[in-house]
Amino acid sequence: MTAIAGIWDVELKTPIGSLAVVYTFVDTDGAPAGTANGRGETVPLHDIVVDDVAGGEHVTWRQSVTKPMRLNLDFDVTVAGDSLSGHSRAGKLPRTRVTGTRRAA
Repeated sequence: MTAIAGIWDVELKTPIGSLAVVYTFVDTDGAPAGTANGRGETVPLHDIVVDDVAGGEHVTWRQSVTKPMRLNLDFDVTVAGDSLSGHSRAGKLPRTRVTGTRRAA
């Protein structure tokens, strides 16, 4: 099981304000899978890649959203214990800061 597995309360600091999103990551037959739930929509995560790094895991994934506007997002975060931090990017737009905390089991 990877360190990203679990339910995460994540905040994205975007140019239009902060967004709260709940991410759920699971291991499916040894491969990570997940969903994002926020702004009234639940979307699947794609191309999840998990690499071990000193002090945690480096995780990347892609997702598409339609609210507040249609965007394709790329995420790049580091997981250390019950915290994650990193950024997301929508095309050529500026990077968005991403932070999160894993919910207690």
